[in-house]
Amino acid sequence: MSHPTPVDLTGKVAVVTGSGRGLGLAYATALASAGAAVVVNDIDEAVAEQAVAALTAAGGTAVAETVAVGTAEAADRLVARAVDTFGRLDVLVTNAGILRDRVLWKMTDDDFDAVIATHLRGTFTCARAAAVRMREQGEGGTLVLVGSPAGQRGNFGQTNYAAAKAGIAAMARTWSMELARAGITVNAVVPVAATAMTETVPAFAPYVEAMRRGEPLPDVLRKREGFGTPEDCAALVPFLASDAARGITGQCIGIGGDKLALWSHPQEIATAYADGGWSPETIAAAWPTSVGSAPQSVGIPAPKLPEPR
Repeated sequence: MSHPTPVDLTGKVAVVTGSGRGLGLAYATALASAGAAVVVNDIDEAVAEQAVAALTAAGGTAVAETVAVGTAEAADRLVARAVDTFGRLDVLVTNAGILRDRVLWKMTDDDFDAVIATHLRGTFTCARAAAVRMREQGEGGTLVLVGSPAGQRGNFGQTNYAAAKAGIAAMARTWSMELARAGITVNAVVPVAATAMTETVPAFAPYVEAMRRGEPLPDVLRKREGFGTPEDCAALVPFLASDAARGITGQCIGIGGDKLALWSHPQEIATAYADGGWSPETIAAAWPTSVGSAPQSVGIPAPKLPEPR
């Protein structure tokens, strides 16, 4: 492992949604650095153009497409931008997202619908358009869907976001089966990084502020919590787009700080049986000593961190 083979994506073309800043820009930068041509997407034209300028100044190849993901028309525009400019599409990263955090009894229909439209429907429409193009090309491809720990475990105040991210994990598993014959891999990445979405977590906030002052994150944060910068999460994307990952599909893979992890898929962990079936009474009698003896935890575990200096 001291001399790994460099990941080379020369000749490949990628679309990264929501890539004007934050994690999306880190993904786009990593792909461009590995040789891929990148379509940068953002809802803010100035932000998208700034990202393109940064990528090209570093020697990469990139163009911008300003559109809000969610509709089929937006997805078609992104695929067309890649094909019309670079001749093909090989990689799609569905990163675009928004937050509308509210507890259940305060969440409005608009709060719910906006997040579902961007995260879940946006992932679906963009992946569908990309899959159509990749199947037409007949040379395989890569779909990288962006998940979240909230979608794996739930998170207080994030009904809409957690539901969307859980759905994205399920879509990755489903599409990995449907697109296998076409040679298209589909995986969900589960990043943890200092972004606008995580800086509001009270335990992380002082460390994010310290990082902005140029102070390094402590090892306990980078290793145990797997929390770092957006750039720390970026390497996973070009890896999944490379030939080295052709056999990896249908997985949820976590990355953050110094930590790389494979998330488990839901499965039965305890069973009980009753001859002739169950009644409410027999379930009540059996529950405490059988399937209910070790209930599963919920939520993202609160980090136990020392106070920053």
